[in-house]
Formats: sequence, C-alpha cells, structure tokens
Amino acid sequence: MKRSISYAFSLALTAITSLSTPLLAQELKQDHFKVVGITSTIPVAIYDEKPFWTKTLPEASNGKLTADLTPIEQMGLDDQSMLRMMKLGVMDFAGMDITRMGGDDPRFEACDLAGVLPDMEKARAACSAYRDILNERMAANWNTKLLAIGASTPQVIWCRDEIKSLDDLKGKKIRVFNNTLRDFITGLGATSVSIAFSEVVPALSNGVVDCAVTGSLSGSTAGWPEVTKSVFMLPVGWSFNVVAVNKKRWDNLPPATQEFLTAQFAAYEDKMWNTLAEGMKQAELCNTAQEGCELGKSARVKLVTPSDADMERARQIVNENVLPGWAKRCGASCVADWNARIGEVAGLKISTN
Repeated sequence: MKRSISYAFSLALTAITSLSTPLLAQELKQDHFKVVGITSTIPVAIYDEKPFWTKTLPEASNGKLTADLTPIEQMGLDDQSMLRMMKLGVMDFAGMDITRMGGDDPRFEACDLAGVLPDMEKARAACSAYRDILNERMAANWNTKLLAIGASTPQVIWCRDEIKSLDDLKGKKIRVFNNTLRDFITGLGATSVSIAFSEVVPALSNGVVDCAVTGSLSGSTAGWPEVTKSVFMLPVGWSFNVVAVNKKRWDNLPPATQEFLTAQFAAYEDKMWNTLAEGMKQAELCNTAQEGCELGKSARVKLVTPSDADMERARQIVNENVLPGWAKRCGASCVADWNARIGEVAGLKISTN
C-alpha cells in the first residue's frame, strides 16, 4: 500500500530517532521476545506495531533483538485477559487497549472517559499526566511495566442506517468495548452490546446490532463501510493502546538492553501519535472514496457532523452519566487523582459527593 508523503516523513523521523540511541547495537546481548499484539486489522497494528517488532527493532539492534508477534485474535484470547496472561508470563510483551481492563481496575479507563477529551492533543496530554498511576497499578497488581502509550483515531459511531443526530440513536443496539462507553450509550437511551472487534461486521450485517463504536480509520481498514451507511462523527473516545512488558522478564534483561529498549519505545510512542494525526486526515478521504486514500480502504459512507445541539447533549451525558458512573466504580481516591491530573487538562472536575 502506498503511503502519503507526510506519513512517509514521520516514518523517516522515527527511524532517525531509533537509530540515534546512545547505545551501540553491538553492545546488546542476543534475545528473542514473545509478543501478543492488538487486533491485526486496525491501523495501529498495521502501521505501528507490526513494523516495530518485525523491522524497526531487529534493524536498530543489528539483529540482536528479534520477536515473534502474534495478534490477539490468533491467540484465541479476549482483551480483558491480557494483563492476567502477562502476569503469568504467557508473553513477554503485549499491546492492548488499556480501557478494556477497566473491569479489573477502573483506573485503566481514566484517560479515556467517553466524550471527555475530543481533542487529540488534550487526549495525549491527559494520558501523559496520568501515566505514573497507570504504571504503578500495572506493576503492583499485574507484574507488568508500562512502556508506551498511543491511541487510535477518534472512536465514532458506525450505523447500518443513516443517522442524522444523537436523538436517532435512542433505542438502538450499539456495540461498545468498555464500561465508560456503556455509560455514554445508556445516557443516550440506547442499549450497549459487547462484541469482539472481529465479530462486528457480521453482527452489523445480520442486525444483531444497529450501530457500533470504533475508530474512524479502524472501521475503514476492517471493512465496516460494507455493512454501514453512515458514521456519526462524534468523538466518544480514543481507544488508548499501550505496550507493556512482564516485569520479571524486564528486570532480568541486561541494563544495556533495558536502556536501548526504553529509547526505542519512546520513539515508538511518538510514531503512534504521528500515525494517529495522519489517520484522522486519511479517515475522511477513505470513508468518502476521495483521491488520496492510502491508509484505509476506499469506500463511500455518509459522514454526519454533530450539530451544536448534539454537542451540548453529549456534554450533558458526560456530566450526568459518564463522570458519575466512573466515579462510582473507582472511588474517592480515584476521583482526587483524576481531578488533579486529567481534570486539569480537560478543564473538568468530578464531584467527590
């Protein structure tokens, strides 16, 4: 697949950053890693994760560090089990949507409360501000270390029929993938349904669900325009993707390898955000079958821009359903940490009452 000039530039920049690490590859000891990746059909997997493990890391280390990458759907695992599998040492490294682990610890939802952060720059700043808490929880309870945080294109609502406003979603069955989206959908007066990403296309085709939430470009690469007529372009989240490593495996790596990998993952994190910025532009081109679609599948689907009334209704749902719902799940100490970090970025404050 041909890549755009701007995306090619970001790839080149990443390569320069990776190769400029202070450690020489010859200082590294040979090692091979077991990696379980995110769903293989989404842009982060295609343009970031797979190239990193199969090309960038081996080349930057002069072949000293290699990996076997297996997408989650090929492992027969569900997203919610990833941290448990990592704790057991089933894999060395893994990519995962951190919000899907919210059932085990609501703090994992904190960066991506539905509808709170519609702006990419604020989303990154908010999650960076909360990074220490995520890492502490992962280390304490799951024996894992957080290495990088990225995101998918804005999570929007893809529907079988034409949707013109938020009011049209009332009474619909809508696929979601975490608790905070469930709060938002409940606030709409719709019914949330949990379905694995790989099963959404047949579920939409057969009418099991009326609509489904995923990224504006992720839906394109996975073929969702084949079973939908409209996409309601209200950003309800970002599907934050993290890379983590089993802490015991990490602690047993030579210091030189740890330092080398730390630099590599810093560059990888920047690359994920570069891909996101390019993906947002590409999503509109690909989903409207315009010239220049290079990162997705060119297909025509109606993109519906939310009205001012829709945006006001979304803000109401955030304040009445999303924030109180998460606060109830997570507790007062969670709320205090959120207000001091993410709330400062978002310009919001959750009540502790």
